[in-house]
Amino acid sequence: MSEHAGENALEPEPSEAVTVFGDRIDVARRFTAALAEHGEERGLIGPLERPRLWSRHVLNSAIVAPLFEGSAADVGSGAGLPGLVLAIARPDVEWTLIEPMERRVNWLTEQVASLGLSNVQVVRARAEEWKGGAVFDTVTARAVSALRTLIPLTAPLVRDGGELVLLKGAGAPAEIDAAEKQIRRFRLSDIRVELIGERILPEPTRVVRARVRG
Repeated sequence: MSEHAGENALEPEPSEAVTVFGDRIDVARRFTAALAEHGEERGLIGPLERPRLWSRHVLNSAIVAPLFEGSAADVGSGAGLPGLVLAIARPDVEWTLIEPMERRVNWLTEQVASLGLSNVQVVRARAEEWKGGAVFDTVTARAVSALRTLIPLTAPLVRDGGELVLLKGAGAPAEIDAAEKQIRRFRLSDIRVELIGERILPEPTRVVRARVRG
């Protein structure tokens, strides 16, 4: 599929992309181009996403990269947003992308190989099927489900003292209120909403952060 003309054309690379990705920008460009070319036909992105692929998806994901260290997991990686983008931005972090759908796993695996990402493993599983225990320093997810559903899927993967960094929309404070029971059950502390990238991106990314106690 070639770049669409008119309304569905791929968004030009924003000037902020180089600031966000630094010397990893060429890898980010290759991933974004591949997603723009194949994403819709492979059911990874919707038909309206190409004109905002960089700003709404790639940079929205990448801007939170400084929040991670050590080992991290992305639950429900889908097209690789945010996990694959974060793995590009942070080659010093070991990433595990957990995704149940075969066609998405195939895409992720292909991109890991094509982009030469030695810091990524792709696991085909639902989060609740994860057998590796609470081993990650940080667990993230984007556009998966409401917090009251997402916390039981993500918190059990985080080591004692590790952190959840969950990308959320404007309803994040209300989601925290609705997840009060799950927050207590999974012993989350210091739960808060933060805006990341306010001085860099026109639309900063909203995250819910919380410490996990085993």
